[in-house]
Amino acid sequence: MDNITFTPVSVLGEFGLIDFLTKDSPLVSNKTIKAVGDDCAVIDMQGKKMLLTTDMMVHGVHFDLDYFPLQHLGYKAVTSSISDVYAMNGIASQIIISIAVSNHFSVEMLDLLYSGIKSACEKYRLDLVGGDTTTLGKGLIINISAVGFADEENIVYRNGAKKNEIICVSGDLGAAYTGLLVLEREKQVYLVDKDMEPKLDDYEYILRRFLHPEARKDIVELFSQLKIKPTSMIDISDGLSSELHHICKQSGMGAKIFEDKLPLDPLVISTARELNLDPGICALNGGEDYELLFTISQDDFEKIKNNPDITPIGHITDDDYGIKLITKVGSEHDLIAQGWKVFNK
Repeated sequence: MDNITFTPVSVLGEFGLIDFLTKDSPLVSNKTIKAVGDDCAVIDMQGKKMLLTTDMMVHGVHFDLDYFPLQHLGYKAVTSSISDVYAMNGIASQIIISIAVSNHFSVEMLDLLYSGIKSACEKYRLDLVGGDTTTLGKGLIINISAVGFADEENIVYRNGAKKNEIICVSGDLGAAYTGLLVLEREKQVYLVDKDMEPKLDDYEYILRRFLHPEARKDIVELFSQLKIKPTSMIDISDGLSSELHHICKQSGMGAKIFEDKLPLDPLVISTARELNLDPGICALNGGEDYELLFTISQDDFEKIKNNPDITPIGHITDDDYGIKLITKVGSEHDLIAQGWKVFNK
């Protein structure tokens, strides 16, 4: 390590840094007419509807660089943004990246960040078509805007859920939150005793779900293959309870979900209990799973009922029923939206 030299960002300047970070980013989409290098990217819509979204991650709010590898951070910044495109039943194709960074970061550190960004672009077949950089007094801010496309008749909104439709989720829930809690626990141990080695070997799955999450492009592709169009859909970034409230509010409906139907990985269950937490609460309120929560007709449910990556957890009700959780012992409780709230103090 003593022989490694680091390049101050100021040596390259703004445009030199942009050129350095965006080099070796080949275009893979035939919709990209003009990428990095002009005032705007130019994208051919080719008769489809363009989907645009943006997502910001702030050091000290959304991530902690004490335990978040920069490569993973770049990857997660991309997948968390494009997840919104898949939640509309579209396919993401381009991203634009803006970062604000302090002078404490070297060019090599930002290169690591961008290596994760490029890795996500390669996996999800995305073109990096532009962005901006500026200085920051402390820390790091990453903002990624994503562009996607869908035929108008295939776009799914949050407001289409109807009575008796089945509420489903992809994948499993609560892993990202329990992974975060393990990292926070080990950080506190390290702050007390710098000679202590963090104990992370037994938590690989939940750590990966927090540090290196995937967006569910595969589920959208499955819908297309099976000729299923969900009636409503949202990605689970702020917690299942909060996202279900969004769907019900915008659809003007109620919902009933069952605690014993929540998909939980065994490691989530054991880790939650180790941390003296209820695994179900982690699944309902944890957030950052980036799974898809959606509703489908009972006829379409027949097409996916045996799919191991999709779990029915309840059904839509009349609005006056409210939003209820049925516990494992059969008691009924109002489901309170207790997921991530941006401006909580």
